[in-house]
Amino acid sequence: MSAREAARALAQRLIDAGHRTLFAGGCVRDELMGIEDVVDFDIATSAKPEEIKQIFPKARGVGEAFGVMLVRHHGHTFEVATFRKDGQYQDGRRPTTVTFSDEVEDAHRRDFTINGIFAEPKTGEPVDHVSGRADIAAKLIRAIGDPHARIAEDRLRMLRALRFAARFNFAIEPATSAAVRAHSNELLSVSPERVGEEVRKMLQHPARHRAATLIEEHALDAAIFGGGSSAGPLARVNALANTTAWTTVLAAWLLDRLDRLDRPDRELPQPTSAERALMVGELRRRLTLSNHDADGVAHALDAREALLAGFDALEPAARVRLMAGPGFDAALEILHAELPADAARWKSQADATLPERALPEPLVDGNALVAEGMRPGPRFKVLLDLAMDAQIEGRVTTRAQALELVRHAATTLSSPKVDKA
Repeated sequence: MSAREAARALAQRLIDAGHRTLFAGGCVRDELMGIEDVVDFDIATSAKPEEIKQIFPKARGVGEAFGVMLVRHHGHTFEVATFRKDGQYQDGRRPTTVTFSDEVEDAHRRDFTINGIFAEPKTGEPVDHVSGRADIAAKLIRAIGDPHARIAEDRLRMLRALRFAARFNFAIEPATSAAVRAHSNELLSVSPERVGEEVRKMLQHPARHRAATLIEEHALDAAIFGGGSSAGPLARVNALANTTAWTTVLAAWLLDRLDRLDRPDRELPQPTSAERALMVGELRRRLTLSNHDADGVAHALDAREALLAGFDALEPAARVRLMAGPGFDAALEILHAELPADAARWKSQADATLPERALPEPLVDGNALVAEGMRPGPRFKVLLDLAMDAQIEGRVTTRAQALELVRHAATTLSSPKVDKA
C-alpha cells in the first residue's frame, strides 16, 4: 500500500469515528503544485490525543501536550495532530500553552499561506482558510496574518521563508520580506542545530544560488558566517553543478564573500591556513557541522590553495598525493568558476593519471617494516612515504625493491627512533 493510500485509510478510520479529519501542510501544497512523489502526509483532526489512542492503541505521543501523535498504519508512519490554537510564545520556538480548537484556528496558527491549506483525504478537495491557493497561483511566499508575529513565534521561519522561495522560485510578499529584514539579527537566538539544518537543506537543493542570494539580501548571512552582513555576487556558487556536495557549495560561498574584501594584492582570495581554520571553525560552531561536514569544507579550501600554490611545479609524487587527497575534486569544481582553463587542464591530468583518485596499493606497509626488525615509531611514516613516492614515480616496482629502498633509507636516517633490531 502506498503512503497516500495508507494515509487515506488512516484518515477514514478517524472520520468513521466521527472526527473531522484533513490532510495538512506540505503534502497538500505539493500536490496542488503538481509535485510528484509526495510521500509525507500529515493529518489534522478534531480527535484529541486520547481519542486517537482509542482508535490506534499503538499510537505514541511525540508532542502529546501539543496534540501531536505518531501513528503507524499499513507500514507507514504518520503525524496526526489535533486542531489547535497556540498560546503565547516565550522562547521564539514553541507556544507555552495550546488550546484544542477547530480547523480554522489551526490553519491560522501556521507559518505561510501555502502551508496552511488542508485537503479532504478521500477526494483531495482543498480546504483553504488562508488564501493559500491564491498565493500558489501568484507564486508568493506570504506569512499568515502578521508576519512580525509569525516570526516572533518561531524565528527559524525567516530562513524557512527564503528556503521555500528559492525551492519553488516564488517571490516573497513585500510585508513578509520586510519583516524578515527587520528581525534578521534575531536569528542569532535560534539554536545552531536548527539553523544548520535549514542551511543544509538550502544548499543541497538545485536552487542553492537563489537561496544564498536571498539570505544575503535579507541580512541573515551574519548569523551564519559571523561578522556583518554582506550582499553581492555569488559567481562560484552559481557556477557549481546541481550534484555538487553542499559542503563544497558552502566553501564556494565563503570564497565569494572573501571576494568582497579589499585585497588589491590578490587576483583571487587565498586565505592563509590559519584564516581557513578560523572560518571553518566559525561555521562549525554556528551551524553545528558534523566532523565530516566541517572536514568537507576544510578539505575543499585546502586543496584549492594547494592547486593555486603551484600544482604544475610539484614533483610527480606530490601531484599524485594531492590528486588522491581529500577535497581535490571539490577544489576543482570551485576553480572551474575562477580559472576555468587551468581547472580543466588539471582535471584532465588527474583523470589520466589517477582516475580512481586513490593511491596504489603499497608494496610495503608497517607490518613489512616490523618484519624487517624495525621498531614502530614516528619514522615509520617517513619510510613508508619514501617507498610510496618511489612506487608512484616508478622507481620501484616490486616488494623486494621497495624493501631495499626502505632498508637503505633507514640506515641513513640520523634519528635513533627507527633502529634495526
